[in-house]
Amino acid sequence: MGKSLVVVESPTKVKTIQKYLDSRYIVKASMGHIRDLPKSNLGVDPKRGFKPKYVVAPGKKKVLDELKKAAEKADALYVATDPDREGEAIGWHLAQELPVDKKKVYRVAFNEITERAVKAAFQHPGKIDLKKVDAQQARRVLDRLVGYSLSPLLWEKVQRGLSAGRVQSVAVRLIVDREREIQAFRPEEYWSLHARLRAKRPPEFVATLKEVGDEKASLPNEETTRTLMASLEGARFTVRSVTRGERRRNPAPPFITSTLQQEAGRKLGFSAKKTMTVAQQLYEGIDVGDDGPVGLITYMRTDAVRVAREAQEEARGWVTARLGGEYVPEAPPVYRSRGSAQEAHEAIRPSDVAREPKLVARFLTRDQQALYRLIWERFLASQMTPAVYDTVSADIEAGRCLFRAQGQTLRFKGFMAVYVESREDEAASEDDAESVVPPLEEGEVLALLGLDPKQHFTQPPPRYTEASLIKVLEEQGIGRPSTYAQILGTIVNERGYVHRERRTLFPTELGIEVTDLLQGFFADIMNVEFTAQMEGELDRIEEGERKWVDTVQKFYGPFKRDLAEAKKNMRNVKKGEETGEDCPECGQPLLERRGRFGKFIACSAYPDCRYTRDLNGGRAEDEPTNEVCPSCGKPMVVKHGRYGKFIACSGYPECKTTKPVTLGIACPQPGCAGELVERRSRRGRTFFGCSAYPTCKFVLWQRPVAEPCPACGAPFLTERSARGRKLQICVRDGCGFRREVELPVA
Repeated sequence: MGKSLVVVESPTKVKTIQKYLDSRYIVKASMGHIRDLPKSNLGVDPKRGFKPKYVVAPGKKKVLDELKKAAEKADALYVATDPDREGEAIGWHLAQELPVDKKKVYRVAFNEITERAVKAAFQHPGKIDLKKVDAQQARRVLDRLVGYSLSPLLWEKVQRGLSAGRVQSVAVRLIVDREREIQAFRPEEYWSLHARLRAKRPPEFVATLKEVGDEKASLPNEETTRTLMASLEGARFTVRSVTRGERRRNPAPPFITSTLQQEAGRKLGFSAKKTMTVAQQLYEGIDVGDDGPVGLITYMRTDAVRVAREAQEEARGWVTARLGGEYVPEAPPVYRSRGSAQEAHEAIRPSDVAREPKLVARFLTRDQQALYRLIWERFLASQMTPAVYDTVSADIEAGRCLFRAQGQTLRFKGFMAVYVESREDEAASEDDAESVVPPLEEGEVLALLGLDPKQHFTQPPPRYTEASLIKVLEEQGIGRPSTYAQILGTIVNERGYVHRERRTLFPTELGIEVTDLLQGFFADIMNVEFTAQMEGELDRIEEGERKWVDTVQKFYGPFKRDLAEAKKNMRNVKKGEETGEDCPECGQPLLERRGRFGKFIACSAYPDCRYTRDLNGGRAEDEPTNEVCPSCGKPMVVKHGRYGKFIACSGYPECKTTKPVTLGIACPQPGCAGELVERRSRRGRTFFGCSAYPTCKFVLWQRPVAEPCPACGAPFLTERSARGRKLQICVRDGCGFRREVELPVA
């Protein structure tokens, strides 16, 4: 029997899969896509049915040549790429490029890279699913049409280097809209009233005002609250009713891509990109000693919560053996996936429950260990019984007022013995906090220990974090599991439309400007519902209900008209808007323009007149120094450049001597004689680097403070602001020194 070529995406998968197959199979890696649309031009012909022009991807010629040589010696090709649209498309491109009989091209797919799953897949190979290929091709063509049409428009109207996308632009709009909600929000005052009470039996407890005169309590201000408190002087607090019961808290389903990204963000502080990178490593295979490379988790790009029967039985066996039969439900739980989920997939779970996190910890990096533990515990918990709380609620009368005391105690941990899901908001977490109300009897008179009024203000909606934005994208049907990390990476790290402070996402001025410009002309693309409908269209292509060309054509007609209108009438931010002022140096009109780092005022006669100032009226004038130019002897001055302040010769342009403005703090790198300087990145973010760059590439993102650490003597501290506090922290890893600094009073 001849040889067969098996192609996967990555070298890691090669090692893991090769050991499960005999010598008849030669496993090679394609290193991802081998073909793609060209970067230099649109690569799609709308006049010929949107026919895509595929070329060998940059840097893949050598890989393709090696695959072709291997294919020439093989009788059959097995495509073992990831079990999703992207993997299907990679396989189709391989089949087109490699010299093999198309009748002997087979598709093998598995949700976990284990011996059982791999061998089962090769015993029952299928064919490449062309409907999946069409769905991926439709997405690629749509994204290319939008991106390669809107990006040049933004380059022309706003600034070079910008981009827009069918999904990324909607994600930015969500963040911009939320910011405007917050800015427009006006807090409203309200009060609550709490009675500290004592019964016949301990402990003391608290009841909260719920009703006044049979109507819901409303305390809009302090005056109303104090008046009500005065009316309660001498009132008897009597138990009107006591209700006891139980509350069950069910476990969360096993992870899908979006929930994994959300939970890893909340519990581990991982970005979506980092989560997917580490999950990919766990899926493709980790060398675990004697067993060699093993895939520790199932495929991590999925929107289905289905679990294989054998995996459920493994989990039930582990729980019964370790915790007891009472922690296992009579029948395995069944979870419902979202309507558009691909049910051929499984949820993300450990490929073998017996590989407990502590048993493989020594083979994993710190990040791999943390994520594997999260996946392992979540899956085990999802197959367990609910947690059970005993609850009590007591209504207490006092004059015209009704107070209510509520308590709960955990009677049975259930799944919480293994894992507890985090919550995005604090209020949700408090729902599961234990609180005790003593045994009470109807008619019992209670002793009032005190009335505690509390002032509150309504809160604006919270800004998005990566976790909460992914949750909204999923709920709205925008994008797909495999795209969330890429979307966030593009809008935050690449384009500068959004900046992240700790975990919170803020729109930049540029992001707001671009969003407003696009909304004015591309209502469909910027519409959440429309974008979700397009995802539904792609699903219908995969199901064989739609032709991909018809879907693209339906979109392209209106888009082409909108594009023509935008080219003609979209405001040109680059040229600027007249301010109504004249330049104080040459008399020409002043314009409000956008630069790389925001808006500024400039003369319309540029470059003949170079007058500029910021929007607040301050001009960045040269600042004198006490230094003399070492080249020509003229005074040195502090100038303001595109990346911050620097020292230059006042004789410019005849003399071009420059040097950085240092902070007077020595670079901490051993053997470096440089000093730290403040700089600005290409995206406008402030950072602190060594003046000896590029010889020394030390970088610090927190502002350094010229004060030695009181604890360990490190040469300086760093300073950061967090939640209204300013913290000073030691720069040396492992020291742990930190202190809070009072913020100046406005």
